[in-house]
Amino acid sequence: MPDYQQWITFGVFVCTVILLMWRPGRINESIPTSLGALILILAGVVSYKHILEVLGIVSGAAVTILSTIVMSIILESIGFFRWVAFNLVERAKGSGVKLFWLILLLCFLMTLFFNNDGSILITTPIIIQIGNILELKSKQKIPYLFSGALIATVSSAPIGVSNLANLIALRIVGLDLNQYTVMMFVPSMMGILCISVLLYLYFQKDIPRKISKNPIRYSLQPGNHPLLHNHEISNKVDWWLFRVCIGIVVFIRGGFFLAEDLGIPIELVALTGVVLMIAVRWYRTRKGIRDVVIQTPWHILLFAFSIYVIVNSLHRAGMTEWLITLLQPFAEKSEASLIAASGLMLTLLSNLVNNLPSVMIGTFAVTDMGLGQQPLQLAYLANIMGSDIGALLTPVGTLATLLWMYILRSNHVPITWKQYMKVTLIVIPIGLIVSLMSLYVWTQFLL
Repeated sequence: MPDYQQWITFGVFVCTVILLMWRPGRINESIPTSLGALILILAGVVSYKHILEVLGIVSGAAVTILSTIVMSIILESIGFFRWVAFNLVERAKGSGVKLFWLILLLCFLMTLFFNNDGSILITTPIIIQIGNILELKSKQKIPYLFSGALIATVSSAPIGVSNLANLIALRIVGLDLNQYTVMMFVPSMMGILCISVLLYLYFQKDIPRKISKNPIRYSLQPGNHPLLHNHEISNKVDWWLFRVCIGIVVFIRGGFFLAEDLGIPIELVALTGVVLMIAVRWYRTRKGIRDVVIQTPWHILLFAFSIYVIVNSLHRAGMTEWLITLLQPFAEKSEASLIAASGLMLTLLSNLVNNLPSVMIGTFAVTDMGLGQQPLQLAYLANIMGSDIGALLTPVGTLATLLWMYILRSNHVPITWKQYMKVTLIVIPIGLIVSLMSLYVWTQFLL
């Protein structure tokens, strides 16, 4: 690549990251990435061949993530998440501490069954409305909102289908979903449990010990939920529809792992789930797909393609070479030092320029180091630890965190950077270290 194209590539990357973090006028995140990709194409940095290569890598992952979001929209349309909110309060049986752990479990499961961004979109409005139902003070809402958001985000680490960056990078390092889960589930769960306990210890003084046992039943207002527009709200529960839709979600989630063994593209499985849920809902309610089409964030497809075009260009411009220079000495020492260095490198990069471009840059770096298959996969998994867990040190580390802060501002629950980092600087480093150490111990035992 000529020098002038390298400078154009670096300039586009820096400007894109700045716009992603700043988002002037609350512009959609796909706009700065698309403009950046367009500039690189017009400047001749990206050829037709590169475009086809990128489409082949990102299309399946983007369609899979988009499909899980569509399934969450359908569940919301039948009242599932309103039902969840009421039942969380009732199952807490008047205990604020029990409610805290139930909310963490909800956020973990939402990410596991959908994805981290979708989980934030779903759970944050639910937690806000739970606080309103219980008439909690602002200080009492913070432990639930903060802890729920952090757990929802870090819970994208255990399985590869819960995060767009994880899915895209899997193909590059030669891992499938089953291998990823076997190697990552236990170590990342150790980190999640550690962070959960630390969050409870940090907020225990602010968590109300007693809450109302019989909250007034009222429906969540759709206007407060970013996934929703105005639609009819009914207090009636169609249990048959509930059970069938939840069964489809569980079946499809399990189908991802079976599909890997059978050589079936996971995006095909995800699309099958969407079609089944739309068909079942239509059969039961005669409701069409207009609401799904309107509410689906189609820009995710454009965002995934354009950000990868930029990062791929950055890789070809030579940015990953200095990362290789930094990592190589650690790779030569031991697998433990390689895991630590990779995880810390991605933590630093993610908190500077966001985790999505960072995990892609990190993946390119470790694949160009000439490592054997096992060290390569360990370095990649450590990258994921850094990008999914370590990235939470600052609000700019993940798009999910930025989205969370936006939802809070929209609901008049502002969180400052100082408030945010006062918690994360204590909780996240410990959780990251536990996760990286667990990854080394677990894989040594496993491999």
